[in-house]
Amino acid sequence: MTIRVLLADDQDIIRAGLTTLLNSQPGIEVVGQAADGREAVLLAGQLQPDVCLFDIRMPHLDGVEATRLLAGPDVEHPLAVVVITTFDTDEHVRGALRAGARGFLLKDSGPELLAQAIHAAAQGDALIAPRVTGRLLATFADSPSTEQRSRRIVSLTDREEEVVVAVARGLTNAEIATELYISLSTVKSHLASLMNKIDVRNRVQIVIWAYESKRVRP
Repeated sequence: MTIRVLLADDQDIIRAGLTTLLNSQPGIEVVGQAADGREAVLLAGQLQPDVCLFDIRMPHLDGVEATRLLAGPDVEHPLAVVVITTFDTDEHVRGALRAGARGFLLKDSGPELLAQAIHAAAQGDALIAPRVTGRLLATFADSPSTEQRSRRIVSLTDREEEVVVAVARGLTNAEIATELYISLSTVKSHLASLMNKIDVRNRVQIVIWAYESKRVRP
């Protein structure tokens, strides 16, 4: 199945380059382009893409707010959003992931990593640029809030604890199944149970929760 992508970036040359790059990747097709966040949200509603690829800094509505409107906690049917930017500040990364993004990449990540992020988001997985992962997770681990502390009392089964750690390590569902000697459907069942228990909506938020609750440390 071809993954339909909506691309949003305020620079014409970047949009053109990313469109050419993505359309050259097997199984990926850019079906829409937007020059700002407001247009991106409108197009997303019309096109219902499989994955949205948003820049952080855009006029009218930035990538974080556009992500929140399409994938945030109040969205009944969230879309998969990957954020791509030249800025890797902690504020931008945290903002995008808390808004519901399933991935965060830098524009110099390269075509292979970009394609991997698109495929991961479409499959419900997540990919964060390796260059920012360690520093990002350290900030989540070192900045617990009252809400985060309350989450620590959630009771998980031993197997769910193992799955949390595996997800935080960046393993895919297939890799988790192999490592824990369980079926792929069982992995998916544990993930669904986990997300219900800790009240999150995707794998990125499971990872954030794992670090905030001190179940995993950088």
